[in-house]
Amino acid sequence: MNITEIIGICAGILTTISFLPQVILIFKTKHTKDLSLGMFVMFTAGITLWLVYGISIGSFSIIAANGVTFFLSLYILIMKIIHG
Repeated sequence: MNITEIIGICAGILTTISFLPQVILIFKTKHTKDLSLGMFVMFTAGITLWLVYGISIGSFSIIAANGVTFFLSLYILIMKIIHG
């Protein structure tokens, strides 16, 4: 494994887990008023496309990172729709 791959793996891990603090906060408080619905709709759609792309080219790293991010983003989106 070279430095470029290590940087890519670290970037994927950090950007994926960056949603965890927001997910945990929403889970505890059910407060989503200040979140932008439009942003999470577009973001989740974009992540879905990244996931489809990763699957189509057979890239495990793209599939893994965007698969986890998809579910975290989807949770936030659903909670935003439910709690406003």
